[in-house]
Amino acid sequence: MKPTKRSLLKLLPAALLAALFAVGGANAQSLRPNQTEGFAHGKLVKFTYQQNFACVDQPGDDLDYNGVLAQSDPGEFQTPICQAGTQPTIDPTGENAKRTAILYVLVPMFSLDKDQNPNDAIPCPTGVRAATLCGPALGKVLIQLFGAVPEAYKIKPLVFTDCPGPGSMPGTCTMHASAVDLGKVLVALGKLPAPATNVFLPTPNHSHVIANALANTEKAIWWEVEPVLVTDPADWPDQSGGFGITSVAKLRKAERQGQAIEVPSNFYLFFSSKPMQGMQGMRDPD
Repeated sequence: MKPTKRSLLKLLPAALLAALFAVGGANAQSLRPNQTEGFAHGKLVKFTYQQNFACVDQPGDDLDYNGVLAQSDPGEFQTPICQAGTQPTIDPTGENAKRTAILYVLVPMFSLDKDQNPNDAIPCPTGVRAATLCGPALGKVLIQLFGAVPEAYKIKPLVFTDCPGPGSMPGTCTMHASAVDLGKVLVALGKLPAPATNVFLPTPNHSHVIANALANTEKAIWWEVEPVLVTDPADWPDQSGGFGITSVAKLRKAERQGQAIEVPSNFYLFFSSKPMQGMQGMRDPD
């Protein structure tokens, strides 16, 4: 997770750098407010969200770390805790979570300009939980932990991301939670000491990848969010999907090379997926 010692801007080819900085496009303009883009097998897909998110809190969980299990602690889940690093056994329908579709959420945990300005970090979105770390305070912590403000948490990231959508506030995305607990992940990465505590951060700037077999779901289904921390800018996809992690196969390759870190979560989204216009014929395996 540590920034490379050499300048990333010098290492990136000019064409790649230009594409990374292209943060708008015709595709985004065609999206409705309840839609986002994603990638499947290197091609663009469109997600249409049909209801709000769900963050599963099972009776034996203690997601707020107060020593009282959820079954005896109703206060734990009145404001849902969406937690990375936690793996439920069931999805929001009560079915086995191992059979739930996976949404790989790519999070750009690199900083193209080695940003040292804490004021560049995402401010608190409207209505976000009070304990969320955001704004300059978030920026200072990120610089301390990662050496710079990553593109994931910049108000104006230097790479294209599917979320936030066009015109949306930083730290938000349609029908998503606006805060995610990263305490377990930061401990696992060695950024914070154990034991884990709640560390709520705004929803990061991110992009989406799904398996090709699910590129056309026909109707909305539940998807488990699997955050993927991408540490090499060369792996970051441009908006058109011309390069970078745009398929599960490319994700697995980046993971083998130590350039992407996948973690589970108890966070679920409900949407349908359709190929973008002109992107038909997407039922081949990844």
